[in-house]
Amino acid sequence: MEAISRIKPFLFLLFLSLACSSVIATVSYDDKAIIINGRRRILISGSIHYPRSTPEMWPDLIQKAKDGGLDVIQTYVFWNGHEPSPGKYNFEGRFDLVKFIKLVHQAGLYVHLRIGPYVCAEWNFGGFPVWLKYVRGIEFRTDNQPFKVAMQRFVVHIVNMMKSQNLFEPQGGPIIMSQIENEYGPIEWEIGAPGKAYTAWAAKMAVSTNTGVPWVMCKQETAPDPVIDACNGFYCEGFRPNKPNKPKMWTEVWSGWFTQYGGPPPHRPAEDLAFAVARFVQNNGSFFNYYMYHGGTNFGRTAAGLFIATSYDYDAPIDEYGLLNQPKWGHLRDLHRAIKQCEPALVSSYPTVTWPGKNQEVHVFTSKSGACAAFLANYDTTYSTKLTFRNVQYDLPPWSISILPDCKTAVYNTARIGFRSSPAKMVPVGSGFAWQSYSEATPAADDSDVLGMQGLWEQTYVTKDSSDYLWYMTQVDISSNEGFLKSGQWPYLTVMSAGHALHVFINGQLSGTVYGSLGNPKLTFNGYVNLRAGVNKIALLSVAVGLPNGGLHYEKWNTGILGPVTLKGLNEGTRDLSKQRWSYKAGLRGEATSLVTNGGSSSSIEWVEGSLIAQKQPLTWYKTTFNAPAGNDPLALDMISMGKGEIWVNGQSIGRHWPGYIAKGDCGGCDYAGTFSEKKCQSGCGQPSQRWYHVPRSWLKPGGNVLVVFEEWGGDPTRITLVKRTH
Repeated sequence: MEAISRIKPFLFLLFLSLACSSVIATVSYDDKAIIINGRRRILISGSIHYPRSTPEMWPDLIQKAKDGGLDVIQTYVFWNGHEPSPGKYNFEGRFDLVKFIKLVHQAGLYVHLRIGPYVCAEWNFGGFPVWLKYVRGIEFRTDNQPFKVAMQRFVVHIVNMMKSQNLFEPQGGPIIMSQIENEYGPIEWEIGAPGKAYTAWAAKMAVSTNTGVPWVMCKQETAPDPVIDACNGFYCEGFRPNKPNKPKMWTEVWSGWFTQYGGPPPHRPAEDLAFAVARFVQNNGSFFNYYMYHGGTNFGRTAAGLFIATSYDYDAPIDEYGLLNQPKWGHLRDLHRAIKQCEPALVSSYPTVTWPGKNQEVHVFTSKSGACAAFLANYDTTYSTKLTFRNVQYDLPPWSISILPDCKTAVYNTARIGFRSSPAKMVPVGSGFAWQSYSEATPAADDSDVLGMQGLWEQTYVTKDSSDYLWYMTQVDISSNEGFLKSGQWPYLTVMSAGHALHVFINGQLSGTVYGSLGNPKLTFNGYVNLRAGVNKIALLSVAVGLPNGGLHYEKWNTGILGPVTLKGLNEGTRDLSKQRWSYKAGLRGEATSLVTNGGSSSSIEWVEGSLIAQKQPLTWYKTTFNAPAGNDPLALDMISMGKGEIWVNGQSIGRHWPGYIAKGDCGGCDYAGTFSEKKCQSGCGQPSQRWYHVPRSWLKPGGNVLVVFEEWGGDPTRITLVKRTH
């Protein structure tokens, strides 16, 4: 490969002591590209997060990524999954990071390991373990010693684990890059000097681990040398690294967007996604990563960002269930083939740019060895154009780029999809379920597992995020001479909560339910309540829907009922209940028993069945057994008849269900042309934000599978069906 006088590579040198021998690092970079074993590469990457699928799915997902033209698999490392309590690590099952990386290696692909350890990712608490919040004196993501000590300990633990398995490229492994921190630039800007000091510390700490591969910081203009700063977004063609010796990298090409409860599932047209990538490459881009290439599922209670759906499909090229999302997957595969044909010219020359006509732009890469590649662009969002290049006329649709790997033949256009595909269908399988039910009663203040304290306490402080649910209980004494007892004008209860959902029970009876949204998680219950003379029991069930995954000092954000809680309409006027004695119970009785883990065989649970099962009743558990259907099609549960709660199969948590939350938004037409945003091309308004819930095949046995559903609102379990996803 020819030398370019303007390129001054920065080489990462690493000498690893391996049985008295040393290995020289073989990954470096210059302003044109990442250099692997002396060769500049245009690297095509895709994000696949190992905990959002099952180990049994990993080989197929990785192979489909390779077949789609990817060179690299990118993943975060999820601290709260790996260290659920201080010093106690978990690298099993869906969190078997080493196994995942080795499978990528076996497939012949590289890895970009985003150690973070802050990940955002619509993942619970941004990937931080909840115990970190309670370390004395801690402040997240700033120049704070307790935080830096904990962060460095985890980063070094992960790096040493990778080294021990010889997984960095200089050791013969697949990891060619690592990332420290994540999208920290906006936070640094907000907090000023402590943020800048933290950025400098994080970069120095990461480089000092001597991995032998480059480190990256995304959305971080102040990334200190030798760390590479990179772009995230829907478009990144105008991004420039902060130093001229660094390559132009796009760590997150947003292939779609996440689904939130209350919002319609998003869709990004394949034509626009391909256009964005081609535009980045023609502007000297050499590394791009689809976020997500396979989004997967937020199993368990891992979804966060507040009100993030269990599905993390992301409209990715491989859908949540592991099937190809056509035409997106195929259209991008063809794009990758065209880019690879251009690689010799792209990595060894700089483009000459001309503007032959209105909304027309031409980029030509010509190397001294004779390689030539051209990108012909039409930026008009409405009209096609005829662009003349080297005496040949090319037809370009609106908002499109044609790629000519030899500067003659247009092998690909971003707006022309070369094949048709049929959408996936959800087809019912098997017969209906035979259900049993169990009603969760409101707890009593004198129960053995109830904690009594003065005043209102923040929810996570009590639960430590062991459950979505926290009971707040108190009592109100009503004198027999209260005026409302004669007038029938009931007192008015007001409960102010930091979120995210709330059920109000008066003397064991549901009095009302309120819930927030992604944009406004806080909520207030206002309602008349039926009180009687004597002692009245108020039980408030506060429900979290994921902990925050980002924001300035988000460790200080609160959840649950912080008050005030007032009762208006008494003889005395308004009574403030906030500071009186409250009792607290974390979680539900069904969670505390063996109900979830083995299907409720505990003798303390009294199930009813047949015509006696509870329907459309709040706080109800349902249980059934079923046989696995034949075949290999991915499976899901159709939960459209239910309201809100959680689902377990054979003790494994499918995640939160909330089909009762109906999507609102602008679900008009979808034109691929023009600048895309997450509010464009929405569909499904007026329908549940998520109706179907993925049931991994590997979690099932041939027969006797136990399905448990907890329903908060009240639903009809007889209409729950098992479906298969097929094209």
